[in-house]
Amino acid sequence: MAAESSPVIQQIGRSTDVESAALWNAMYHPDVELAASCPLRDQYGKTLQFGDLYRDRKAILILVRNFLCYTCKEYVEDLAKIPKSYLQAADVRLIVIGQSSYLHIKQFCSLTGYGHEIYVDSDREIYCKLGMRKGESTSSSAGSPHVKSNMITGNIKSIWRAIKSPLFDFQGDPAQQGGALVIGPGNRVHFLHRDMNRYDHAPISSLLHYAEVQPVHFGNKPPIIEV
Repeated sequence: MAAESSPVIQQIGRSTDVESAALWNAMYHPDVELAASCPLRDQYGKTLQFGDLYRDRKAILILVRNFLCYTCKEYVEDLAKIPKSYLQAADVRLIVIGQSSYLHIKQFCSLTGYGHEIYVDSDREIYCKLGMRKGESTSSSAGSPHVKSNMITGNIKSIWRAIKSPLFDFQGDPAQQGGALVIGPGNRVHFLHRDMNRYDHAPISSLLHYAEVQPVHFGNKPPIIEV
């Protein structure tokens, strides 16, 4: 297992300067190469490799905590609002990765309205190799701009969804944190964020910015771009 890395928000490079060999090399991230051959499953149980997601195109990859987590649900609900036409115009894939059984994917997409790509890493190999942390840190006080529920109501909703689920389980390790990256083509990372706790999401506006996708405004607050 790879050593745990400190959570970071990191801009490693910009794709507009790929002709610069020095910048191109700086964008290379060894953890991504380690994870490239890890298996993923789609909603039908079909297997593919992590590296297939970004080999030929740039991709926005979101690793969520678990499908029962109310903060992840509300974050993915906002991801669902990104028009496919915006992604197609920028030639960028938008992909959510969970850590539950693939049998939970269809229900989660129905619940959130998410219609973009989604896969699961049930053994959490990718989470481990990319240095996503286990456990929650309170050292980050910033809340996610995409979470609408408070902790009490959010947890009640999560418990209720677990009870109603045909497969009664946690739909992933509750201690596992997620993260986000903008990557590709190939093992070149443009942006990397490792969540410190369930509220420490990378603002979607930041992900769209580094992927050079047309911005989308969420809610009444002004857009947030972290560097």
